[in-house]
Amino acid sequence: MKVAVIGASGYVGAELIALLCQHKKMSICDLVVSEGSDSAGKLFSTLHPKYLGICDITLQAFSVEWFNAAVNKLDAVFFATPHEFSAEWAHAFADAGVKVFDLSGGFRLKNSEDYPKYYGFTHQHLSALAKAQYGLAEWHSHDIAHSQIIAVPGCYPTASLLSLKPITSNNLHSEHSLIVVNGISGVSGAGRKASLATSFNEVSLTAYNILQHRHQPEISQEAHAQVIFNPHLAPYKRGLLATVTLQLKKNVTKANVDQAFVDAYAASPLVRLVGTWPKIDNVAYTPFADLHWQYDEQKKVVVISCAIDNLLKGAASQAIQCANISLGLASHYGLLPSNLKHSNVIDGVNV
Repeated sequence: MKVAVIGASGYVGAELIALLCQHKKMSICDLVVSEGSDSAGKLFSTLHPKYLGICDITLQAFSVEWFNAAVNKLDAVFFATPHEFSAEWAHAFADAGVKVFDLSGGFRLKNSEDYPKYYGFTHQHLSALAKAQYGLAEWHSHDIAHSQIIAVPGCYPTASLLSLKPITSNNLHSEHSLIVVNGISGVSGAGRKASLATSFNEVSLTAYNILQHRHQPEISQEAHAQVIFNPHLAPYKRGLLATVTLQLKKNVTKANVDQAFVDAYAASPLVRLVGTWPKIDNVAYTPFADLHWQYDEQKKVVVISCAIDNLLKGAASQAIQCANISLGLASHYGLLPSNLKHSNVIDGVNV
């Protein structure tokens, strides 16, 4: 698969490029930055020195001329760009037969009326939006394999939905009860651009965008249940923790809950069902999602917690999973050692 990365200068773009450099079935043709970017003409390794000798490709500025010259040589393109940009350009690549993996929010919400409210722009390509498929790798492999535009999920929704979907997809939840998702992310989730709000000298653990965060409708849409999402910013570089609380139906047992998670992830090496509450340090710089849950049968309340690296499982490595699925490979190809043994037992629960 010959690919280009648009938005190569940011944190997510850099992580994606590092993964592509070690992938045996994908090769980078072009690395692209925004038109007018002062990074254009520089080597990628100049911008991200730890990749010196690993990826010394020159960054090109996006333009119509670049698009016309590149589109016929590409099999796929990864967008790690502002939401409006991918919403504007993804259809052009897709129409030319290039598979699109969009890591922005340009195609995550199916209701076009949500974009002005949550993303601040009006979606102009409704046909492309209707055809785009959500790319939660462990749950949508068929759609990912057979669609031209893949909306790679956001980092908060990835952790939240991996927690929620074993419950909601099996209709174990009380349908009219409150579902609360509390999420905490490191500052890299805000991107590479300097900002006082994400300066380490200014950041303290704090909630933000309560009842209006753009990931709330995304989580609700994909969980097929309305959620309240409470995001928090924390003073560390990377990693994300989501903790979900919801009420289950009266007849649901602990065995039902355990089995729902086992059935969902038994064949998913990148989702680890762990025996204790997950820690961000255990998933940082990895493609794993660590999940743990506890069910109070008397109160009929389940609490589920999921830890991921926001730049990897929450973005770049999940995009690679989607590309692997498109190539007919195992979704974890190139992300784990080929000889890794996948454990099938946790705390006595058969996986």
